[in-house]
Amino acid sequence: MRAAEAPSRRRTAAAVRRGRTPWALLLPALIGLAFLVLPFAGLLARTPWADLVPLLSSAEVRGALWLSLSTATVATAVSLLFGVPLAWLIARTEFPGRRAVRALVTVPLVIPPVVGGVALLLVLGRNGLLGRYLYEWTGLSLPFTTAAVVVAQVFVAMPFLVISVEGALRGADRRYEEAAATLGASRWTAFRRVTLPMVAPGVVAGAVLAWARALGEFGATITFAGNFPGTTQTMPLAVYLAMQSSPEQAVVLSLVLLLVSLAILIALRDRWVGTP
Repeated sequence: MRAAEAPSRRRTAAAVRRGRTPWALLLPALIGLAFLVLPFAGLLARTPWADLVPLLSSAEVRGALWLSLSTATVATAVSLLFGVPLAWLIARTEFPGRRAVRALVTVPLVIPPVVGGVALLLVLGRNGLLGRYLYEWTGLSLPFTTAAVVVAQVFVAMPFLVISVEGALRGADRRYEEAAATLGASRWTAFRRVTLPMVAPGVVAGAVLAWARALGEFGATITFAGNFPGTTQTMPLAVYLAMQSSPEQAVVLSLVLLLVSLAILIALRDRWVGTP
């Protein structure tokens, strides 16, 4: 019996060495790949290539594209300003409720974006918990303005930055910071001149992810900022509106967002896509 099983075992070992994939894994993997890729193939197939330039050059499309790019960039800058210190606080300090804080930071990743928009309205709206005081003291009302677009984008995008930077901080060698401290550097100096350069790739990756998430934000934006052309209508909102009046324009706008996403993946290929 053992002698009869030996050739079969040798063939299996040889197949493993050659890297052959078993059919039980290969078939569902190909089905999963087709499920993810076919919608994009359909998008490319339905793109009106002959009318691409006129559709993209319309004032409405250019306005939505500029608003998306500018607000996503500002939202990323705000996320960097507050997200990096927050990630450092979670990764490098001990305080009561640290795990709860970390869980709360990741909540915007899992809740429906529309719920996030409703929550922002309840806090920052004209009758919200904080918004009422902002309106009474300054006369400013945040919802349904361009600033509201940035706020909605920061709410959904900053967790990506925080998680990325926190992972980089946990993986960084703390002995360099300890060496800097023994040489007389303050914690701020050690963070600025030692820690931050070490985790710079994680910060860049987190910023790119946050920018991409902000660019594609829809639910929180339409709930908190509305859909006003030239003021709050970003590219995803323009796609939603175009689907009801001009499907060809919606396809072109979707293609632009798809190309931007692919560009981001290519930019991060050394970190993720190129991982063996």
